[in-house]
Amino acid sequence: MLGEVLQWAQPADAILSLWLRANPKLGGRDRGEISEAVYDVLRHLRRYRRLAETGVGSAARRLAVLGLAATIGQERLAEALQPDENEWLSYAAKIDPATLSREVRHSMPDWLAQRLGDHDEPESLMQALNKPAPLDLRANPLKVERDALLAVLREGPGARYAPEPMPYSPWGIRVAGHPPVNRWPQFENGSLEVQDEGSQLLSLLVAPRRGEMIIDFCAGAGGKTLLLGALMRSTGRLYAFDVSAARLARAKPRFARSGLSNVVPVVIEGENDTRVKRLAGKAQRVLVDAPCSGIGTLRRNPDLKWRQHPESLVELTDLQHRILKSAARCVAPGGRLVYATCSLLEEENSKQAERFLAEHPDFERLDAAALLAQRVPNLALNGPYMQLRPDRHGTDGFFAAVFERKKAVARSAAQPDEAAEPSTEPTPAAPESAAPAEAGQD
Repeated sequence: MLGEVLQWAQPADAILSLWLRANPKLGGRDRGEISEAVYDVLRHLRRYRRLAETGVGSAARRLAVLGLAATIGQERLAEALQPDENEWLSYAAKIDPATLSREVRHSMPDWLAQRLGDHDEPESLMQALNKPAPLDLRANPLKVERDALLAVLREGPGARYAPEPMPYSPWGIRVAGHPPVNRWPQFENGSLEVQDEGSQLLSLLVAPRRGEMIIDFCAGAGGKTLLLGALMRSTGRLYAFDVSAARLARAKPRFARSGLSNVVPVVIEGENDTRVKRLAGKAQRVLVDAPCSGIGTLRRNPDLKWRQHPESLVELTDLQHRILKSAARCVAPGGRLVYATCSLLEEENSKQAERFLAEHPDFERLDAAALLAQRVPNLALNGPYMQLRPDRHGTDGFFAAVFERKKAVARSAAQPDEAAEPSTEPTPAAPESAAPAEAGQD
């Protein structure tokens, strides 16, 4: 399994899923242990490769041994190893990680270690990115209050996973372990969804109101769309734009379970699609959760740090700029534009926001930290942006900037032939690569 993942042909979760389906005779415990060991190796790959330099056997086997020893324990693994392998593993276990360089100790490629090293308390940040993330859930406010749902989970199948209210999101519930949430009745009836707490907080920045026209410009799997629609009480119109028909098709069962009737999924060909142009100056709120490197989600997707590189960032930042520029055209005078990523890198975050402001004098920046403080007073952030970190906030690394279109701007931005709302008839899918979905827990 590990040998296939390290070819980097596809995301690790996709390869793991295919491999497990191809080996149906494996028991549930085996599947769990293999998955945990693979992800442990991906998190600590650079350090494990350094330790494996002194080992015996194939390189992939040495990495697998280290991953299994970390997840199921050296004692249990010992009976499956040769004597020289056990001797090497004991030697490797005695090496103090503090004696290794920062990039090796935290298993970061050089370029990423340098970028993260510019943050406050970089050691704490890198260490947190290498720890497995908990499972974050969210109550559907259209169907149930968080406290009522929490009480039901504590009395039913979720009790063994110690569900607790999240510290910041008013809808969030955090659980331990890996529960089969998709088989819980609360999930099946749409009362419960899976969504990282940082992703949930984006909805507080969008601040949707009943009856408004709102656009989720990069809807992806639909997690944020669902919460926005519920906060609108299923009124108004909520467009879910994405370049991938397949992604929107996967989101449709979630929309159906949620009970929402105001979501309009629209497949667009790109940021300059005519359906986007027809909404010029019409939307009160526009959310751009832009395709990004996903560096803020390394707890869940540790392979990203090995599959991303500085060259790919150049393409991503150019795409983000184009998408944000296009989405801004849809914002009505006095309307709000929220730009977000699940990244910790400045070129995808604050630098994009500053470039946008420099090129769009008809917009002004709002203090995202101050806006959140009105709803989440215990969330300490330094404005003017929202930057969440796993070591400080227990969330994925989410960034958000909030802009408002000045009311003095004339509505003449819309061309005469752009007056109609976009057609919602089925449209052909654009290539998946045009704008990848966000990597976070949507």
